[in-house]
Amino acid sequence: MEIVFIPSPGMGHLISTVNMAKLILQGDHRFSIFIIIINSPMSFSTVNSFIDSQKRDNQYPTRLIFHTLPPLLNPPEPSSPTFFQTFRDLQKPLVKQAIEERIQEGSPKLSGFILDMFCTDMIDIADQFQVPSYVFFTSGANLLNVLFHFQSLADDEGVDLSAEFDDPNTEFAISGFVNPLKEKYLPAVLVDKELGSAMLIKHAKGLRKSKGILINTFVELETIGTDALFDLVAKGSIPPVYPVGPILELGKNSTSGSHQDYMSIMKWLDDQPCSSVVFLCFGSMGSFDADQVKEIANGLEKSGYRFLWSLRKPPPEGKFAKPSEDGTFEDALPEGFMDRTAERGKIIGWAPQVSILEHFAIGGFVSHCGWNSTLESMWFGVPMATWPLYAEQQLNAFSLVKELGLAVEIRMDYRRDFRSNKANFQVTAEEIEYGVRKLMCMDDGARNRASEIRRKSRKALEDGGSSHKSLRRFIEHVLSNVG
Repeated sequence: MEIVFIPSPGMGHLISTVNMAKLILQGDHRFSIFIIIINSPMSFSTVNSFIDSQKRDNQYPTRLIFHTLPPLLNPPEPSSPTFFQTFRDLQKPLVKQAIEERIQEGSPKLSGFILDMFCTDMIDIADQFQVPSYVFFTSGANLLNVLFHFQSLADDEGVDLSAEFDDPNTEFAISGFVNPLKEKYLPAVLVDKELGSAMLIKHAKGLRKSKGILINTFVELETIGTDALFDLVAKGSIPPVYPVGPILELGKNSTSGSHQDYMSIMKWLDDQPCSSVVFLCFGSMGSFDADQVKEIANGLEKSGYRFLWSLRKPPPEGKFAKPSEDGTFEDALPEGFMDRTAERGKIIGWAPQVSILEHFAIGGFVSHCGWNSTLESMWFGVPMATWPLYAEQQLNAFSLVKELGLAVEIRMDYRRDFRSNKANFQVTAEEIEYGVRKLMCMDDGARNRASEIRRKSRKALEDGGSSHKSLRRFIEHVLSNVG
């Protein structure tokens, strides 16, 4: 029996999808998996390197197959507001062709699709092959509850969402949250009155059409959030949900960076005292302009703490691209900063994040609150300070600080436009200094909570753990639907 996986082309989605596939293969020897890689010009080289490494080290060479789609002949303009929808629509014929060729090659019987949370519009392809579709939701239960809430408002109650989102401080009572959720903590694309709301509502409808939703979380972390989803399942308003996380890439850190870079970072950390270093890293798309870099530098210097800072140069102004993978943005640092902090700080570009977070010297993590980074930090029991940038990161920051008590706030409402790279405001050196001090001076109760969630995250994946049992239920559900 074969399952087709279709992940979004972003590395954060792809890495967790590949690890999700491996868990299914470990869980039942009867399955093979065919992963279709969407060819995106924005991340092609990074994705290719990752896939090549997976092929080299493939533990399941006959059961885990990677297929990269050809590039589009006439790709849409990345700066277009309809880029993502148009890009996905153009992939559909290529996806269908890849599966037809796979079947013609004599592949195992097709038993279902597992689609990325942003590829639900490909459910109709699965329908054409007369197999069920499931969704792998690479974010947490918090975002899933938000999507279902607003989709229900729009479709069931006829609420005009464009009229709802008019004040950043408007509060919403949403199932799965203890506290009211302000508009300024919602994903930027959701409150986008032109296209964003409609796009996410469309994806939420697709989630409801699926036969089941795998979520990269665990019930011990988001207990209230998963309970709210289970209630919706019991009412029949959404398909079964399966919290199967944390799904992480804990082996090789990255396909970027040289061995020399890695050894230099590890050697520096080895020389630092236990839990003395604050690590600053803002994800694959994370960068700041020169003025904000100066504020961060001044805040770090005033804090007095040791630091390891992944400082990447932003793309040229107005260009929709990732920050530089090589080198740093040292040109933006205040004059003399490197000399004054040479004994207690290190500036890096690429960061082997997993190896850094598990190192004894790390005492805190200033993070953009991407979901993968959040789960990694919890896996290693490293306390966090929140500084979200894009996507649902503001929502994650709110959950970490206000709902779960697992992080301190630098800001929860900071936002950068991922196309223009412009921010809604500048975080001051004083805010950064205060946040770093609060992070590194956390009381025993807060650090004990981080240690406890570390233990629970690992236990969830063990035989008999909550996520292990949830995955088993999912596999049984798939098997029951195979004719």
